Amino acid sequence: MLLSQHIFVTDGIRERTMKLNKIYSAILLSTLPLTPAFAAGLDRSGQSISVFLQPGNYAEAGISVLDPTVKSSQLNVTDMAEDYYFPSAAIKVQATEHISLGLLYDQPFGADAMYSLEQSMFTNGIEGTKVEVETHNLTALIGYQPTENWNFYAGPVWQTVEADISLRGQAYISPKDPTKVLSGYDIKIHEEEAFGWLAGFAYQIPEIALKTSVTYRSEIKHKAKSVETHKLMPMLNVESQLDAITPQSVNIDFQTGVAANTLAFANIRWVHWDQFAVTPKFLNSASGNNLIDYSDDQWSATVGVGRKFNSHWSGSASVGYDSGAGNPVTTLGPTEGYWSVGLGGQYSPAENYFIQAGVKYFWLGDATARTGTTNVGEFEDNYALGYGLKIGYRF
Repeated sequence: MLLSQHIFVTDGIRERTMKLNKIYSAILLSTLPLTPAFAAGLDRSGQSISVFLQPGNYAEAGISVLDPTVKSSQLNVTDMAEDYYFPSAAIKVQATEHISLGLLYDQPFGADAMYSLEQSMFTNGIEGTKVEVETHNLTALIGYQPTENWNFYAGPVWQTVEADISLRGQAYISPKDPTKVLSGYDIKIHEEEAFGWLAGFAYQIPEIALKTSVTYRSEIKHKAKSVETHKLMPMLNVESQLDAITPQSVNIDFQTGVAANTLAFANIRWVHWDQFAVTPKFLNSASGNNLIDYSDDQWSATVGVGRKFNSHWSGSASVGYDSGAGNPVTTLGPTEGYWSVGLGGQYSPAENYFIQAGVKYFWLGDATARTGTTNVGEFEDNYALGYGLKIGYRF
């Protein structure tokens, strides 16, 4: 009797271990490649919560780098897009059999651009137009797993945003009303914190490495202090409250085994950009325009295949698409969506940790640059290269 009970218990442990190994392999493969996105609007990280859906206790840290080339032969702009990088980190703990906790850090939105002094439409001969937008995001999660298959999760989101923008050159002087001169305009948006939330659910069938999840993130309303100045108006110093809303979004992730040690995976992301606008007090009163706005929602998708070659090496290939957030677009980011291809690799020296690296090439969509209601010119045939590195550890 005792022997039969021992065999039954041992078989049960072995079965659960086999399932767990399948999940490990599936999830590790599906996260490749780790590369940044050159997405619509100010979207950067894609706001994945894949770390929180890992089995057991898990932590990771990574860095992503993007090297874009955004030019316009019509406007004699050789390259206005700055290289940028952003780190990410996360930890997930399985507190009990049915409760999990997580903490995720990323930089979901941002912009980096600078027009050189040779690009006369966007410079006054001394300074060029430039933009820096930076955000930081910290998400706390709690999940409830009533069964092996289901996971329901939610939590608060803390976010900061800050920006520094300068407009220079002929592009910011209205041809219809030359008195509306925004060349020389500067705005500093001081760092401000605000809170939002997210909620979602995941479903998995470990036997076939199937996992799907749907995650909703709320919009976050920032009320930041802004200071507007103008080089042609030395006495101008307008301090005011600036309302900036980072948009709500939905992420849908899916993966499933298609053959031995082989996975297919997909991601769909929607971001509500079509009502996004940043409207500083002085700039709006002087020109009637917004500093930044978008006319369409963003839709993006990635599909790919991952394969585990042996106990140490895995790899993946993916194809991506982003719709953009409307065209014409602001001169501070004159691209409209993209197509991309990516390759990734993973090396696992031991079962409990790994190193991932990935590279992605982007064909950036052509766009018409606009200041206010005036189309300035075309930005065409642009591209970007993305690189990523990540280390993961199970404990």
